[in-house]
Amino acid sequence: MNEKTTSEKLVADLVRLLTVEAGNEGHFTGLPQKDGIGRVFGGQVIAQALQAAQATVGDGKQAHSLHAYFLRGGKEGPAIDYRVEADFEGRSFANRRVVASQTGEDGELVPILNLTTSFQRPEEGLSHDDAPMPDVTPPEELKSDMEVRREIAERAGDRMNDAARANITRPRPIEMRTAGRLHWMNSEPSEPRAYSWFRTAAPLPDDPALHRAVIAYASDFTLLGTSALPHGLSWMRGELVGASLDHALWFHREARADEWLLYATDSPWSGAGRGFNRGKIFNRAGELVASVAQEGMMRKRVKQGE
Repeated sequence: MNEKTTSEKLVADLVRLLTVEAGNEGHFTGLPQKDGIGRVFGGQVIAQALQAAQATVGDGKQAHSLHAYFLRGGKEGPAIDYRVEADFEGRSFANRRVVASQTGEDGELVPILNLTTSFQRPEEGLSHDDAPMPDVTPPEELKSDMEVRREIAERAGDRMNDAARANITRPRPIEMRTAGRLHWMNSEPSEPRAYSWFRTAAPLPDDPALHRAVIAYASDFTLLGTSALPHGLSWMRGELVGASLDHALWFHREARADEWLLYATDSPWSGAGRGFNRGKIFNRAGELVASVAQEGMMRKRVKQGE
């Protein structure tokens, strides 16, 4: 299988992953990631919840914001149930509340995420854009993050076990290229700012709702790690314990997730076992596409004997 065929298959698998199945009385089912292990990626749950909500809204209304709280870590393997409640349906705006749950040990559904999302019928209005796009190296001049991962795995040699090597070098449906260094690329403390280009590894269907879902999915990449940069620590090296606590996303304008988008993140604060992070997503024209905010648990891992 050549590289193009592999990329197309990965993106097709991502589209299937983010295509929820309608059930009874406002319930939808999100399928698990193929060959997934461990905890479910938070961006997947957010994107599937958004897709479930989008499936219940008509009249041309489009999602413009979402706010989510992670309650428990989801498990890879079992499907996820999404229950959608229509809390408001107006002429211009609508609101949906989604509870994502998985079956627990006692057979009962256990919530893992709560999400609310607001929809608006498109309209013209007062407009300004005071978020200049950072001047960073364009994606065509950068190595892919996958190349960097492979180089790290090669340099690690016997210090990295086979499972860790397979995990960091596995092909991904989202291609990323970083200008600078993310937390896993560097062990030296640095300012809490990061810049990564991203797009799907192959073209997506012309479905704006799907493109919003993919952007929501990708918005959970690199974000929490920004607050680790001043400390020179990384989850990949086993130096931190962490988990996302909440996630907010605002869509400002339509964008294609299969064209390069710049994700510029910063972290103005960390403390009390938490890190706060912000993100701005720009298209190649320099227009602000979306804004993101997230707080996560971030603790230094205590080694035995310390």
